[in-house]
Order: sequence, then structure tokens, then C-alpha cells
Amino acid sequence: MARHFQRELEKIKKRILSLGAMVEERARLAKYAIEERDGDTAEKIIKTDYEIDEMEVEVEEECLKILALHQPVAVDLRFLISVIKINSELERIGDQVVNIAQRVGVIAKRPPFAFDFDYSTMADKAEAMLKMSLDAMVNLDVDLAFRVMTLDDEVDEIQREAYDRIKLALKESPDRSGYLINLLLISRHLERIGDHATNIAEEVIYLIEGEIIRHGDY
Repeated sequence: MARHFQRELEKIKKRILSLGAMVEERARLAKYAIEERDGDTAEKIIKTDYEIDEMEVEVEEECLKILALHQPVAVDLRFLISVIKINSELERIGDQVVNIAQRVGVIAKRPPFAFDFDYSTMADKAEAMLKMSLDAMVNLDVDLAFRVMTLDDEVDEIQREAYDRIKLALKESPDRSGYLINLLLISRHLERIGDHATNIAEEVIYLIEGEIIRHGDY
């Protein structure tokens, strides 16, 4: 029974990593869509979002089944609780990626506008945070998880810069308000990806150390 239980846990770990890889790939596509104002790539992201949703449900169902059948304790219980929460965060990142794709789809149909904001640094950092949080889970690396939280402050700062610049542009070009508001929303969705990656990192720390450090208590 113990061997079967460990096989089930390993199966769960592989599933959550597969979901993580899928979400990472969608985040990379979203970054490309932003940089190129590529409506086709944006549409591809939107149409395949169901794949992330379906896998998220599968992972949760498997975790709940193991909890019911095996009633795990100690580190195994923490692992399953963490996976359930990380699973939810990954699905939410997928939602933010779809939100970005929808904004890009709108922008791609609008006439070009002189104002621009370089999202590449922000997107790179958000993508790096996601990868680092998943690597921290795989390697049980507390230090890497804490580094994710440090990057979150940097992403927040870029988002504030985008807000200030777009607010000024709205005053100067009110006739392009729709275009600019979509740019503002893109920055907000990227910032939220960073937030969800931070939440994953916090769950990794809980998994390793058994400490809940949400709400900045670290």
C-alpha cells in the first residue's frame, strides 16, 4: 500500500509539472503577441485555454482522491495541500495570459499609435518568476522561492511606471483612450502573473518548512 501511495504522489507531481510547463509556454506566447502585436498568436492562446482548465481539474480531482483514500499526514499531507493551491495559481496565470491575449487582439485591430511602452522587461521578469517558482518546487529550494518574492517588487515598480506614462498619454491623446486603456490592462495582467508566481513560491516554502508566510510575513 505504501509503495502504491508513493507512486500516486509521483504521478501527481508529474501532472502539476506538466501543467506548469503548459502555462509557461502560453506565457511565452503572450509575450511574443505583445511584442509583435500579433492577433493570430493571441487568438491561438484564447482558443487553447480549455487545455489548461481541463488539466487543472484533473490534478485537483487526483489530489482529492488521494486525500480520501489514503488520509496522508505530515509532509505528504503538506505536499498535497501545496499542489492543490499551486494548481489553482497556475490556472489563474492561464487566465491572465488569456486576458493579455484578448487585449492584444483588440490592439492589433486598431491603427498604429505613436505612444508605446516596452513590456519586454516586465514580461521577462514575470516569466522568470513563474519558472523560478516551479523550479523551487521541483528542487525544494527555499532560497529560490524567496528570490521570486524579490522580483515581485520589481514587476510592481514597472507596472506603476506604465500606469504613470499611460495616464499622461490619456490626457494628451484622449481620442486614443481605448488603445491606451488596453495597454494599461496588459501591464496589470503581467503584474498579476507575478503575483500568482509569488503565491506559488509561498506555497513551496510552506511545503518545505511547514510555515505559512502569506501577507508579507517573511
